[in-house]
Amino acid sequence: MGYFDDLFNDSFSDGLEEEKDFYTENGYRVMTETYLTDRGYCCANGCRHCPYWPKAQKGNTKLRKNA
Repeated sequence: MGYFDDLFNDSFSDGLEEEKDFYTENGYRVMTETYLTDRGYCCANGCRHCPYWPKAQKGNTKLRKNA
């Protein structure tokens, strides 16, 4: 038993559903367009499935026409 085992849970849950909100590729989470649209704003991280236009502008809420 470690020093901090009683302070932290063994499991981590952020409430996201695999395949609906994200998929895993090369050990990374790739967020889906559905999740990014539901979130409601652009995070400016250059997400692969970014539904906002222009892409990668922090706080942008304007969706692409086909999103």
